[in-house]
Amino acid sequence: MGQETTGPTDIRQDSERFSLRSSLLVPATPEDAFAVFTQAMTDWWVTEYTWSGPGVLAELGMEPRAGGMLYEIGPYGFRSDWGRVLTWDPHRRLVFTWQIGADRVPVPDPSRASEVEVLFHPDGPGRTRVEVEHRHFDRHGDAAEGYREALTAGWHELLSRYAATVVGGAG
Repeated sequence: MGQETTGPTDIRQDSERFSLRSSLLVPATPEDAFAVFTQAMTDWWVTEYTWSGPGVLAELGMEPRAGGMLYEIGPYGFRSDWGRVLTWDPHRRLVFTWQIGADRVPVPDPSRASEVEVLFHPDGPGRTRVEVEHRHFDRHGDAAEGYREALTAGWHELLSRYAATVVGGAG
């Protein structure tokens, strides 16, 4: 029968006040799901969520190693780094800092940035459960609660587009 996919579900406030979680099931192996998440960000990331904006973004990427940067390349090759890979465990786990403030201004100090953990769990033949936790919003200061609320919708949209990209490559 047709391949099953579910969109982002179960976005909820974690027991930690400044955290959110989402999970989704995609029709891909953990290897392929990890590859789309880390190597094809330009294909699924919402360009309105970038500093360059729609029609101008050249590339959104991630250097594939612990210590690697998450970056955006915009007009004229200008590069903006917006996160750092903390854990790079291909096909299983990825953790990175989210060094973008609630006011969309870069947060150079990683100790004042939130962080994102992404887990890739096999869920039957050719299926992977992808779990995302964006945590430590309290590090963003007074705007933390509003930022977490805004990014709840933001992650829903991002992961919906991610799932569609995975499905598009699953044929």
